[in-house]
Amino acid sequence: MIEGEFGDNEELIFPIEIIAAEGLEFEIDAILDTGFSEWLAIDKQDVDELGWLYVTNQSMQTARSFDKFDIYLGKVRIDKQEFDIPVHAAIGVTDILLGRKWLRNRQLVVDMASGVLTLGENQ
Repeated sequence: MIEGEFGDNEELIFPIEIIAAEGLEFEIDAILDTGFSEWLAIDKQDVDELGWLYVTNQSMQTARSFDKFDIYLGKVRIDKQEFDIPVHAAIGVTDILLGRKWLRNRQLVVDMASGVLTLGENQ
């Protein structure tokens, strides 16, 4: 289970590790966005630096408009487990976003009144 924190605007922020193609690891904070239906979204400029394999592209509706995303095969570590996942990349993605596909195999606990925010394996 990983513990998150609430952002200034009540964002759900979790620490994850992004693993570049050559094995370098970067710990970053990602925002869990339940409005994003995929695994992970990142800015195109950042994904270019990671050396991940380009797979295809996909158009999808976002909160702002209908956007085109490049899809890469990326590697992340969450709660000490590594995952090879499709990563959506586009210009102008301001935050690294975890999408709701993580909720297929993770349990999200949000209790703002108590300050509790966790993302852990389903029981």
